[in-house]
Amino acid sequence: MSNAEGNMSMQENHHTRTFAIETHGCKLNQADTLVIAREFKEAGLVQVAEDEHADVYVVNSCTVTHVADRKARHALRAARRRNPKATIVATGCYAQRTPEALEAIAEIDLVFGNVQKPRLVRQVLDWRGEHAVPCATGDEAEYVSPTVDRSRAMVKIQEGCNQVCAYCIVPKVRGRERSIPTDELVGEVSAHVASGYKEVVLTGTQLGSYGFDLDGSSLVSLIRAIIARTDIERLRVSSLQPKEMTDELLALWDDRRLCPHFHMPLQSGSDSILRKMRRRYNSREYEETVERIRSRIPDASITADVIVGFPGESDGDFRDTYELCERIGFTDMHVFPYSVRPGTGAAHYEGHLSPDVKGQRTRALLELAKRQARQFRLSRIGATRRVLWESRSRRDASTCWLGLTEDYIRVRTKRVRSLLNEVTPVTLTALANDGIVEADLN
Repeated sequence: MSNAEGNMSMQENHHTRTFAIETHGCKLNQADTLVIAREFKEAGLVQVAEDEHADVYVVNSCTVTHVADRKARHALRAARRRNPKATIVATGCYAQRTPEALEAIAEIDLVFGNVQKPRLVRQVLDWRGEHAVPCATGDEAEYVSPTVDRSRAMVKIQEGCNQVCAYCIVPKVRGRERSIPTDELVGEVSAHVASGYKEVVLTGTQLGSYGFDLDGSSLVSLIRAIIARTDIERLRVSSLQPKEMTDELLALWDDRRLCPHFHMPLQSGSDSILRKMRRRYNSREYEETVERIRSRIPDASITADVIVGFPGESDGDFRDTYELCERIGFTDMHVFPYSVRPGTGAAHYEGHLSPDVKGQRTRALLELAKRQARQFRLSRIGATRRVLWESRSRRDASTCWLGLTEDYIRVRTKRVRSLLNEVTPVTLTALANDGIVEADLN
């Protein structure tokens, strides 16, 4: 839906058309962004960083909380201020859930929901009165600003969710579960390897359900196929549920190319709240799954999502959550105060908590998460890890390189020569005050 007076005029032939994409929310959105970026490049546009001038600026939005909605609106308005003559495009989950709310914002030119993403690039160019003009040499289409990440690629293996949790809007904005064929995914991973990516992250809404709609396919068979048929250096699985952590699946981590990092949403440590949330496990099953992972893969790091202040959450319920998190000792936790999402079951529940109560509980759990993250990192000092170097920063007048270990520890090292997109062994030496681990190259 357009808010502008007519289409943008045709760009001058000598002008290199540019685009930028700002991505909010989950790794699934990051995977979608990679696809959109590739299609813009194939059409002859050059990708630039979010803070550079762009002819087309896309915000790939999240809508999991009201804070995510506010962040999207702010980003879109800020994009217009930075790029007064650009085409400003809203897409993603917020655009899918309430497109009319975004269409009413004067700074936005075009709105595309998730289901319209496959047609986004073509429709943006049509609206601008332009044509796809791929570079004959391929150089322009392949150019990426040095600030644009080229080390880790998100690959969407399935989309949609058939599990209707009471708090979650995702089934409404992503639809029913559907898997992408294995051969197609193997080809996509191989293409990322050829483009220079060193790590691929398998992402989706319900990864453990992968292949239920494809004959003879499963998450286990997919991972085996990627390991056997591609040369990807590191493979990471983004998120799994407790019941999906089978012995057959965990056995795949005998291959060192699989990163020993498991993100397993908890949401609550109270069984009564888990039932109200419509989660498919209880606190005992979750804790036993953590023990099974650590028994099978001793060096594994385990991270979790936790929702605080769900309707009806008592002091005892929160205490159960806090104590379970304390016993487990997560590598890190993403803690969210419950946010009402219209159209979800929990929006109609009684017993909604005050912002003050949710804030107090959120702060308490975040403090626990901070202590546990520090303890985990300190326990790794002196260990050897392999780091994928992703970016450079200036610190203490020296060139510092920032990267990520296979078990999801953010590290940095001082080095004059470029380490960008290299995977190197390091020794973890010290934990800095900002939570980043200092490392020496081996």
